[in-house]
Amino acid sequence: MNAVLERFHEIGIIPVVVLDDVKDAVPLGKALVNGGLPAAEVTFRTAAAKGSIAAMRKECPDLLVGAGTVLSKEQVDQALEAGAQFIVSPGLDKEVVSYCIEKGVPVTPGCATASDVTAAYALGLDVVKFFPAEPAGGIKMIKALAAPFHMMKFMPTGGISEKNMEDYLKEKMILCVGGSWMVKADLIREGKFDEIEELCKKAVKKLQEVRG
Repeated sequence: MNAVLERFHEIGIIPVVVLDDVKDAVPLGKALVNGGLPAAEVTFRTAAAKGSIAAMRKECPDLLVGAGTVLSKEQVDQALEAGAQFIVSPGLDKEVVSYCIEKGVPVTPGCATASDVTAAYALGLDVVKFFPAEPAGGIKMIKALAAPFHMMKFMPTGGISEKNMEDYLKEKMILCVGGSWMVKADLIREGKFDEIEELCKKAVKKLQEVRG
């Protein structure tokens, strides 16, 4: 497994971040590091994504920074130009996955069916994002997929919260979970980075309890 993905497992919870303004990137990154969740999947849903990744990479050396919601090779290029250390996509686009492999960047595509996971495995991947996790059947669905795909690890994202993260994280096939409950848009917009830091610390404590 790639070193970045091994780091995913160590961190356990990967914050999924939507940033509307680059000025919020660095204070958010510092809050994540100080809160014990030194990672950010910055979604390419906004115009501020590329600049935010670049700012975090420059000013937050202890933060693992990647791009999420990546839908095209062009976005892969933009993310890598900004310094992204990993790529995450909501679905399985073979062209995007192959391009990331060619570029040597870890990629975790969204998979929700056996056919998706089969395609990801055929492309040489051993970790996939399970998305949207809760609507697609949650941990029961992942367990069903993991039976024939015992060589795969899953990163469930979508509907994961402090209330249900334990259901996922206690299972061996779960590499980590992705979530946004500790980095809600209104908290970022209102500059409540101290609150974000505390929510991260709370999540880390719960993670440690689950993992023992």
